[in-house]
Amino acid sequence: MLEKTEFDESSALTSSQLPPIPAKRYFTIGEVADLCGVRSHVLRYWEQEFSQLSPQKRRGNRRYYQHHEVVLIRKIRALLYEEGFTISGARNRLEEARGELRLRDELQAVLQILSK
Repeated sequence: MLEKTEFDESSALTSSQLPPIPAKRYFTIGEVADLCGVRSHVLRYWEQEFSQLSPQKRRGNRRYYQHHEVVLIRKIRALLYEEGFTISGARNRLEEARGELRLRDELQAVLQILSK
C-alpha cells in the first residue's frame, strides 16, 4: 500500500519568492538546497539528468556549487515546477537555450568584424 506523503512547502515557492543568491564563490549542497527550494537528494538526481550541472567534488566527495550552477538549478526548478516540463523536456529546453546563446555570440563576433 502506498503511503501518503506530506506536501513539500518548498516546492510551493515561486522563483520570485526564493532568497537572493549571496556573493560567494562556492556553496555547499545544503546551502544550494535552501537557496533553490529543493532537497539535496533532488540536486544529486538532477546532476545525473542534466549534463550542464556538475559541481566540483572535494574531500569525501563533498559537492561545491558555483554561482552559475545555482542560477542553472533555479532555471531547472522553474522549468519543472512552475512551467510543468518533464525532465527530458527541461533538458531539451536548456539545450535550445545554450544553442541560442552560441548563435548570439557568433552574431556579435560577426558584427564586431563588420564594424571594423
